[in-house]
Amino acid sequence: MAWNEPGGGPNNNDPWGNKKNNDQGPPDLDEVIKNLNDKMGKLFGGKKGGSGSGGNGSGSSGENRFGNTPPPTYLFVIVAVIAIGVWALSGIYTIDQGKKAVVLQFGEAYKTVDAGIQWYAPGIQDYQLVDVSASRSLNIGSNQHEAHMLTKDENIVEVKVAVQYKVSDAEEFLFNVRDPGLVLRQVSESSVREIVGKNDMDFILTEGRSQIASRIGVLAQEILDRYKAGVIITRFTLQSAKAPAQVQDAFEDVNAAREDRERYINEAQAYSNDVIPKARGSAARQVAGAQAYNGRVIAEAEGETSRFLSVLGEYEKAPEVTRDRLYLDAMEKVYSKTSKVMIDTKGSNNLLYLPLDKMMRGTNMSSGSNATSLVGEDGNYQKGNQQSDYRSSKFRNTNSDNSRARPSIREKR
Repeated sequence: MAWNEPGGGPNNNDPWGNKKNNDQGPPDLDEVIKNLNDKMGKLFGGKKGGSGSGGNGSGSSGENRFGNTPPPTYLFVIVAVIAIGVWALSGIYTIDQGKKAVVLQFGEAYKTVDAGIQWYAPGIQDYQLVDVSASRSLNIGSNQHEAHMLTKDENIVEVKVAVQYKVSDAEEFLFNVRDPGLVLRQVSESSVREIVGKNDMDFILTEGRSQIASRIGVLAQEILDRYKAGVIITRFTLQSAKAPAQVQDAFEDVNAAREDRERYINEAQAYSNDVIPKARGSAARQVAGAQAYNGRVIAEAEGETSRFLSVLGEYEKAPEVTRDRLYLDAMEKVYSKTSKVMIDTKGSNNLLYLPLDKMMRGTNMSSGSNATSLVGEDGNYQKGNQQSDYRSSKFRNTNSDNSRARPSIREKR
């Protein structure tokens, strides 16, 4: 039977301590609240108050409903365990991959933890998440105040740069500077102005763009490291470097003239690369020819010397024969290289007219220099290219009758 059913009898199990036999139904709400307050008062060592004039709260003022027995200690333990469990569970949190958390203890940075399931002490500690893997960027030069800069040669250039960076230290990023993005912008702009101010305008607009971007990135990173801003620059790009719009036309003319100069220089260099190797090859060929000629002349001289010494030995043995032979050899060499006119005057002292000038001119027009001009017995002019038979009969066979092989001029009566 339920404790609040009518007719419960004397063993009514009213949890609020209502021992009266109530056959009319459950107690009213005021009675329930009053009984609950009494139990909470006894739990924390208090005493139930009430008047002694009747009702369920009758009795002496210093006496509780269960007598003077203190509440059991296990209730304190249960409540404490539940409270500690709730407190501990509320301190569990998760850090995503690529992020870090800076744990604060009483408002001061305590430690930095990596990705995963972590725990902090609620009420004592707190944490802030920082994304250290994300690549952040900012642009400098979006307005004229940032873009216009003074160069070393007192010219004005319009420079635009882009900076990409990441968080290198979460704790420094959160607490060492108030606004890391603003600090990075100011540091980058200052670095750009310093590097641009140390270089001429032509160098900035032409071949020095990559070098300038590298120098700016290094200088900006050094300043950020001194500030301990917890930021690392991953890429520094010089997007554009040009003259202001007011003088852009003049600078375009200058650039066109510079390009023409470079083109002319390249063309001249190409011509030089074509001519110089040929000249060097020709010079090397002439030097090699001269060296070959030198070797040939020396070899010929040495050969002539050797031949002369050998002839000298033969001459000492037979002077007459050797002298005749030398004479014949010399005459052979001479006659073989000159035009010849041979006249047989035997049998008459009268000579016909010989047109030597025409004969010599005809001889020069002949195919070879060894042509022999002959005058026959009939007085007619003859020329031919073959003289080897005659020369061989005259100079190689000295004992033969040379008159048979020689043409003659007969006297005409």
